[in-house]
Amino acid sequence: MQKNTIKKFMFWIAFVASLGGFLFGFDTVVISGAEKSIKEVYQLSGFMHGFTMASAIIGTLIGALFCGKPAERFGRLECLKFIAYMYFISAIGCAVIVNWYAFVFFRFLGGLAVGASSVVGPMYIAEISPSAWRGRFVAFFQFNIVLGLVSAYISNYFLYGIENDWLWMLGVEGIPALLFAILLFTVPESPRWLALKNRDSDAKKVLTIVGGEDIEKDLNDIKLSLANTQFGEALFQFKYWKPIAIAFLIATLNQLSGINAINYYAPRIIASSGVLQESAMLQSIPLGVTNLIFTMLGMFLIDKLGRRVLLFVGSIFMTIFLFAVALGFEYPQLPSIWGAEYKLTQLCGGLYMMICLMGFLASFAMSLGATIWVVISEVFPTSVRAKGQVLGSMTHWFWCAAITWAFPIFAEDYSGLLFGFFGIMSVLTFFFAMKIPETKDKSLEQIQRELT
Repeated sequence: MQKNTIKKFMFWIAFVASLGGFLFGFDTVVISGAEKSIKEVYQLSGFMHGFTMASAIIGTLIGALFCGKPAERFGRLECLKFIAYMYFISAIGCAVIVNWYAFVFFRFLGGLAVGASSVVGPMYIAEISPSAWRGRFVAFFQFNIVLGLVSAYISNYFLYGIENDWLWMLGVEGIPALLFAILLFTVPESPRWLALKNRDSDAKKVLTIVGGEDIEKDLNDIKLSLANTQFGEALFQFKYWKPIAIAFLIATLNQLSGINAINYYAPRIIASSGVLQESAMLQSIPLGVTNLIFTMLGMFLIDKLGRRVLLFVGSIFMTIFLFAVALGFEYPQLPSIWGAEYKLTQLCGGLYMMICLMGFLASFAMSLGATIWVVISEVFPTSVRAKGQVLGSMTHWFWCAAITWAFPIFAEDYSGLLFGFFGIMSVLTFFFAMKIPETKDKSLEQIQRELT
């Protein structure tokens, strides 16, 4: 097989696997367009509204927790196929059955798929990608998360106003879910999982078609790394404290930056700030497009500048813009200037809050957004990578569930304080970036030797 054909096939593998990321983003954000209708149709209190919104996120915790063992036993690819089926059933169920209990169940099922996808998708891509391209290919998963997010915003905008619009918003996800399930039959299994199961000849074939330069050396490195570990061993051992700490902290800081509070409640945040209330649904789209563009930038820079540089630069600007949003909520009225009263939300043509939110999303997308799944998928050895990915994903979704549930309860009276807290977390991201090792241009086996 010619080398350019090999590269094209690796791009195809990354594209197909990353469709799980697209559904991940679409599923988690599509609810933002339907949340007001859900509250009205089911007559929910603030607490139950928050619970209903968080039901999918609760599912992600369980999906992330229990998908590790199936991924180790049946393979990464088979798990991705099952995840695709869950996405499809969840979307159709939410659209067809109008009952609060059924709605919570199908949103929970979709959450199971999202949680499992956040574990298995990046792990599969990391294990099958050449070292020099691994950062970009795993970051492509994050790019597709954001693409799904933007697609959900656009879909919600065009469906808004039709009869039972919120049901259509939730049900349209079934189309990409079905496509994902079909295309997974065109890609191979992870070569590292195949080596883990002593299927060396199959592992060689996969390493060959994805563009390996020295197949024997690559396979020997994989086998050597497996020989120094034990299949099925416990994750929580002293020798793994560094990768455990890195995965836990980057997942925690990712969510405590407030990213999903903005993703899930963007129309409400824009409307409550006093800006463009009549078109808050439309204004969610430029936020998503900003996220998408800068995720793409982060994807191209991650293997050139490295993970640490992106985190350094991004955390600085995240802090600035988050404190600016907090200022807009806490002090909307500026001192009188030449006898006239000015509001922060009237500056820049009334787009102060939009500019700050877009600035934050741009900074987040090229730093924490682009690096989280790359770093978590890299730092653990093959023998415990599934468990490590579960730990990172579980941490991510735990904080996501907590913030999603709590945000509508506290946002009405304490929005400024919430965004100030998010800003403090971004300061901690800067110090976190100072401590983590750089992993670009290193094989997974080399990273394993350095961190354990």
